[in-house]
Amino acid sequence: MLLQINLEAEEPIYMQIRNQIIEGIAKGEFSPGEKLPSVRSLAADIGINFHTVNKAYQLLAREGLIEIHRKQGVSIPLEGVQVADATYLHALNQKLRPIVAEAIARSVSEQSFMQECKLLYHELQADKQGKEAR
Repeated sequence: MLLQINLEAEEPIYMQIRNQIIEGIAKGEFSPGEKLPSVRSLAADIGINFHTVNKAYQLLAREGLIEIHRKQGVSIPLEGVQVADATYLHALNQKLRPIVAEAIARSVSEQSFMQECKLLYHELQADKQGKEAR
């Protein structure tokens, strides 16, 4: 697993780890049941404190995107990531709200905003379909 961590970024390192793992799942880079590096192993690979990786993994586990087992380690759930429900969609709305508000404040048109969203969605989906085809 190759993560691109930017130590100078405003985004906290644990969120960079979380977001890149989620992107890896979305792109099909991680399969259901696939093991992820241990907290200590990933921390050593990146050169950061293991508590930072632990924070990212705990967040991902709470969100149902990974499973943490004492003896078996960290993995993607065997049944895959849970399908979106009303609770997830509400949380998604709350996360998108400030992004949409900033776009409006910066005079980004709805058409441009939707086009950017569509491009990202299709980019990630195409990566996943490419992996599945192999």
